[in-house]
Amino acid sequence: MKGTVGELGEFGLIKELTSRLTSTPAVRLGPGDDAAVVAAPDRRVVASTDILLEGRHFRRDWSTAYDVGRKAAAQNLADIAAMGAVPTALLLGLVVPAALPVTWAGELMDGIRDECQVAGAAVVGGDVVAGETITVAITALGDLRNHEPVTRAGARPGDVVAVTGWLGWSAAGYAVLSRGFRSPRAFVEAHRRPEPPYHAGPAAAGLGATAMTDVSDGLVADLGHIAEASKVRIDLRSGLIDIPSQMSDIGQAVGVDPLQWVLTGGEDHAIVATFPQDVKLPARWKVIGEVLNPSALPQVTVDGAPWTSKGGWDHFGGIEDAH
Repeated sequence: MKGTVGELGEFGLIKELTSRLTSTPAVRLGPGDDAAVVAAPDRRVVASTDILLEGRHFRRDWSTAYDVGRKAAAQNLADIAAMGAVPTALLLGLVVPAALPVTWAGELMDGIRDECQVAGAAVVGGDVVAGETITVAITALGDLRNHEPVTRAGARPGDVVAVTGWLGWSAAGYAVLSRGFRSPRAFVEAHRRPEPPYHAGPAAAGLGATAMTDVSDGLVADLGHIAEASKVRIDLRSGLIDIPSQMSDIGQAVGVDPLQWVLTGGEDHAIVATFPQDVKLPARWKVIGEVLNPSALPQVTVDGAPWTSKGGWDHFGGIEDAH
């Protein structure tokens, strides 16, 4: 549809966006009423919310509207999976300038819808407001399917630490984009559009994971949350962490040790969890460390030593040196 959001108007925009949506059996009442109705067979609902702000979390010259939509949905749906739950529904709060082309808003919704389909969820409602800066606020819902949630607080000394999904790819892609390049494309696309292993979260719960989180702020930072909540020390073994040759090539080109991206680069939304030693993990899980008794304060170490290099994401500090 041609024209701007302002020309279309609030209700015209809502009609345009909702016309693009699909549903799932969990949605008993979708967009169009005062609120949606989503089935909760477990009688518990897992909920998470997040915000993307233009200029801070995405750039329109780097990412298409469709990319932004996929990324916005992915980072929230990954939080649901990291609790051991199955994503079911998503709510969208959207702030856009009146001069924004309607096509951009429509492509954003297409991206959100398609990422929901990957995870098995559906967009069930939301709100749109006029404002100067594009802001995408997402609330995701999920169902535990009669399992207990896997929190950050259950890691125990003797557990192994394992990960599934990409590590450092988004940070490497950011490094490429920030220097004005668009290749290697796989890493650029990883930054624009993460691919969380949604099914791995509930599967890990079924395997007996004792603690779990998705890697949104960086592996060391996110495992630090588990270490603190569980009151343990987590030691990562750098020799067990795979670094693709292309990532090494990028690191050499920009003067960054690629291990820095792997340990502190966020936004890949890999799933990292702790498991009892006797659990037989599927091939998709890679053991990268172990849980130990805390020597002093709960912390994450790498090869037995504290990781002191800066990196990761702090919403009030921004992207650190890892990117």
